[in-house]
Amino acid sequence: MILKRLKIKTWIGDPTNCYVICDEETKETMVVDPAGDVDRIVEVLEILNSNLKYIYITHCHGDHISGITELKNRKGGKVLIHRFDAEGLNDMSINLTQIIDMPEIELEADSRIDDGDLIHLGNLEFKVIHTPGHTIGSSSLYCESEKLLISGDTLFRGAWGRTDLPTSSFVDIIDSITNKLMKLPDETIVYPGHGKSTMIREEKPIYLELKPRGY
Repeated sequence: MILKRLKIKTWIGDPTNCYVICDEETKETMVVDPAGDVDRIVEVLEILNSNLKYIYITHCHGDHISGITELKNRKGGKVLIHRFDAEGLNDMSINLTQIIDMPEIELEADSRIDDGDLIHLGNLEFKVIHTPGHTIGSSSLYCESEKLLISGDTLFRGAWGRTDLPTSSFVDIIDSITNKLMKLPDETIVYPGHGKSTMIREEKPIYLELKPRGY
């Protein structure tokens, strides 16, 4: 597997992590959260000589979706998002594009996914984990064979995502992290929507023992 992280500058100031995941044998590829700077994303896809199969959206906020339409028009790929966040793609009061002074976005998902769905890229298999809290339809992607989790804005290094936004819930996000993500193997590497990567074992003390993270 090839995994590339692109730090995409957005209107909110904090770069969004866009991930390009490629199966080395088949060249089937998935782009997660194309937040913008589509030229950079396309450059990586072309360097990899890849076939863009999916554009996966961890949640519907504007700082994660603004590059979708251009990327799809240029490279194809099916847009996937959890069904509970699909409506938010075109609802400015939910995706926050108006609040963060972004242009209005109009797009539709090709497929609405659910908890437990499996996504395949060549020999790679990713399991969808519905992790509501940051938004009602936030989701994470887990690849057991590669020991990795794409967590969107649910779980960060030493923190969790904001819960003061439309459709968000503090109770839900803590439940998602504690009862779903913290049950993954300790050696799982977590790739969040913003900031540095971490590991499940490094985050467990925060949620299971109420201790600060050891930096």
